Amino acid sequence: MDALGLLLNRRSASRLTAPAPTGEALNNIIHAGMRAPDHGTLQPWRFFIIENEGMARFSALLTRAAQQEGLDEAGIEKARQAPYRAPLIIAVVAHCTDNPKVPRWEQLVSAGCAVQAMQMAALAQGFNGIWRSGVWTHNTLVREAFHCREQDEIVGFLYLGTPQLKAATTVTPPDTDTFVHYF
Repeated sequence: MDALGLLLNRRSASRLTAPAPTGEALNNIIHAGMRAPDHGTLQPWRFFIIENEGMARFSALLTRAAQQEGLDEAGIEKARQAPYRAPLIIAVVAHCTDNPKVPRWEQLVSAGCAVQAMQMAALAQGFNGIWRSGVWTHNTLVREAFHCREQDEIVGFLYLGTPQLKAATTVTPPDTDTFVHYF
C-alpha cells in the first residue's frame, strides 16, 4: 500500500497477537516516531518498550494502580489483564521542557504525532495497533514508573502486534463538509 492509501485507510486493531514488531521493524517504528513534527528540535518524547518480562511488571503496576484507585475485583482484574491485549506496548511520554518559543501544548501535540507516526510505520510493515490512553495516564504510580515529572504527560500506550481479524483494506470516506471551512 502506498503512503496515501495507508493514511486514508488507517484503522486501529484492538485484537492483536504475536508476532509483534522486533529488530529492524521495531527500529523503523521508533525512527518514525522520532520524525514527528518538532518545533525547536526539542524531541519532547520518551518511548518505553513493554514486552516479555516487562508485560508482567506492567500488569503488576496496573494492578497496584487499580487497588490504589479503589476499584472492585472486576476492575482490578481488567487492569491486571490490560497489558496482555498485545505482544508489545510502547508507552509514550511527552517530556516537556520550559521553552519561550515552544509552548507545552505544542510539545504534547508533537508527542501525539510521534504515536501516530509509529502506528503508521507498524501498519506499513504489516503490523497494526491501537493507541490507548485513559485513567492510567494520570495515575501517580503509573506516572512515577515512567519517570514523569510534573510537567510531563503520558500521551498514551501504543499496543502493537499482528491483527487477529483481517480488517477491510479500505474504509468509507467520511463526509468532510461538516469539518472543513474556508477562511
